Amino acid sequence: MSAERPAAPVLRPSLVLFVALVVGVSGASCAKRPALLQASAPAPSGAAVAPPPVPAAPPRPAPPAEQPGAAPVPTPAPLAQPPATPKEFAAFAELRDVHFDFDRYDIRARDPEILRGNAKWLSDHADHLVLIEGHRDERGTNEYNLALGERRAKATMTFLVAQGIKADRISLVSYGEERPLCTEQKESCWSQNRRAHLLVKPR
Repeated sequence: MSAERPAAPVLRPSLVLFVALVVGVSGASCAKRPALLQASAPAPSGAAVAPPPVPAAPPRPAPPAEQPGAAPVPTPAPLAQPPATPKEFAAFAELRDVHFDFDRYDIRARDPEILRGNAKWLSDHADHLVLIEGHRDERGTNEYNLALGERRAKATMTFLVAQGIKADRISLVSYGEERPLCTEQKESCWSQNRRAHLLVKPR
């Protein structure tokens, strides 16, 4: 007579249902768990961040080749003739000098009549260019004397232009103390050197 096998355990329905619920809830929670992403750590405060690379500039296109029959590039006009040099001008007896007080460049009260006579001659000889020389006596530095001689020449030019002489006919030069009329060391001589001298030449 064989030994009797033990009977298999009988699972109660309530226990089976409980196990099924536990397994189902555990599986569902595992399925819904999000995946972890590895985030890069932020740059420390004050750390320089390399800028993105700047794209290289595109190469310039080559200029188009000259087409047959295209209009030629105009040739620049020749430069105007250089201004005449002082040695090309000459003095005329009809053009009189005007003189200036010491260290001054304004036209004196007695000289407008002289300048109006000069303007009349220049108007009658409109084909002549004019050079106004500014002069000074020997006292003072060379730089100061040259500047004062230039102001005297400009004051004379301003008066002539007001009388109708075109400014583009007039050139100026300052000699300061370099070309005195008189070389004596006294006021009567110095007063002759403080002057504006007019010269002309044909165009």
